[in-house]
Amino acid sequence: MSAISSLSALYYRTVNAFQHADGLPALLLRLYLAPIFITAGLHKINHIDDIISWFANPDWGLGLPAPELMAYLAAYTEFFGGFALLFGLATRLVAIPLMVTMVVAAVTAHWDNGWFAIASSSQETSIAYVLEMVGFPGAKESLENSTEVASRLGAAKGILQEHGNYSWLTGKGGFVILNNGIEFAATYFIMLLSLFFTGGGRYVSADHYLAKAFPEPKA
Repeated sequence: MSAISSLSALYYRTVNAFQHADGLPALLLRLYLAPIFITAGLHKINHIDDIISWFANPDWGLGLPAPELMAYLAAYTEFFGGFALLFGLATRLVAIPLMVTMVVAAVTAHWDNGWFAIASSSQETSIAYVLEMVGFPGAKESLENSTEVASRLGAAKGILQEHGNYSWLTGKGGFVILNNGIEFAATYFIMLLSLFFTGGGRYVSADHYLAKAFPEPKA
């Protein structure tokens, strides 16, 4: 047996040894996403009038059509969808409307703010630093924005250090500038897209046991 064949055989033996744990990544994605959507949906439900006003107003809100319908759809899709993800129930089906909510959120609420959820205050640690080297559109402007963010953040910290109890103010974490870009919405969309193709995961989801109880009819 050639060296390549031996390595190939070793590779497949290693992969097959872990096949019964292939539901673990889907489980971790679900456990990560479920509380995010449950809490987001619950917040919308508890403040539904404010959400409707925000969806409706074109000046300080999103200016969406049919704002009441959109608000209720977003709230209950996130709330019940989050619980479905938690238990791995109808995972592929539930991922679709949740992905739609992420696309709508990205386009309507975050798109104009660019990529970053938290504004980068250092060019060297910004992903735009690498993208600018290859001429990626918008990367140069993002790096310039990082310089402006660092300047403003430094000024704010200086004021707080001089006139405030800075150690108490930063006791739960450092100050940042919220950019509110599409980063989180895009990340959640990608995670949901993965669940759409993989399902809830073998052994660790309600879908797995429902599929065993009600197998797909043979043609």
